[in-house]
Amino acid sequence: MFRLDALNQQAVCHGFFSRKGGVSNGLYGSLNCGLGSKDNKESVDANREEAMRQLGLPLTALRTCFQHHSADALFVDDNMNNTMSLKADGLVTATRGIALGILTADCGPVLFADPIAKVIGAAHAGWRGALSGILENTVRKMCECGASPLNIIAGLGPMIGPKSYEVGPEFRKAFLDNSPKNSRFFSSTSRSGYHLFDLPSYIQHRIELIGIKIIGSLGKDTYQDGENFFSYRRACHQNETDYGRLLSTIVLR
Repeated sequence: MFRLDALNQQAVCHGFFSRKGGVSNGLYGSLNCGLGSKDNKESVDANREEAMRQLGLPLTALRTCFQHHSADALFVDDNMNNTMSLKADGLVTATRGIALGILTADCGPVLFADPIAKVIGAAHAGWRGALSGILENTVRKMCECGASPLNIIAGLGPMIGPKSYEVGPEFRKAFLDNSPKNSRFFSSTSRSGYHLFDLPSYIQHRIELIGIKIIGSLGKDTYQDGENFFSYRRACHQNETDYGRLLSTIVLR
């Protein structure tokens, strides 16, 4: 498990989990926390329970949702014990003891905390979600609970790095159509018409535009580091039939 100094606040506990320390085998070895994978459900449940144990919490504390690369953020409280069927890519709570969980395998997990208002959030920021506003909508939902961007701390977990994310011309066009200034997040490759996209920097840019001043980042590339992280793109390039999911979570103490 990895932690960021920026998010080590008295009112908050968080963790970006690697793929190590679980019970799954093969492609899912070993801490696969994704119920959407084809892994054995009992193994995934055991892995999620182990992750919560490392945070000193029961499995019942964990809330994850049906992520679908959207800009939809959802408020969670004690009355919502089962959120896995709810479609969203951002979760927010002001309730102590609820662990907000995001599952990724190249997309960006972003954790938010306002330690003063005691409000937390978690966002699944792939390129589609980041471009369409999942970060802003998650923070907006936090502000509805009393948080302020000036007090919010953001933490970026492991995601595909700028040297690993080659994209085609249509991908780049979507970002340039949004803003010509987004060209700075792309660098040329040896392949004509293709570019490398810097997802971590783009996510940080969008967070800065919200007005958040304290932003931490693990700087871990999921594609390059197969020992520690699952990667959808790496699995595709290696012709693997499926891939595991990494859990990133945050909870109010």
